[in-house]
Amino acid sequence: MQSPGYVEDKDRLHARLRRIEGQVQGLSRMIESDRYCIDILAQISAVTRALQGVALELLDDHLAHCVVGENRGTMPLEDRLAEASAAIARLVRS
Repeated sequence: MQSPGYVEDKDRLHARLRRIEGQVQGLSRMIESDRYCIDILAQISAVTRALQGVALELLDDHLAHCVVGENRGTMPLEDRLAEASAAIARLVRS
């Protein structure tokens, strides 16, 4: 099995995701303690931006490593580009 493009950044990505997990748990606590709606929405926006940052980093690693880099496998370039384009479209819609 080929290694993913993010393998060198795995520990850092885990750390970022743990911070995001803490933010999401904080959202739950905010709702439990009846915090002001706008404060909760601001925190949701921060979590969303943090997740988008992780997604963009993973996408960048994928493009560099799996689409054009040494781990591109046997899939034709056109298929790799179509797969990456579909992933970008999903990110844009989210």
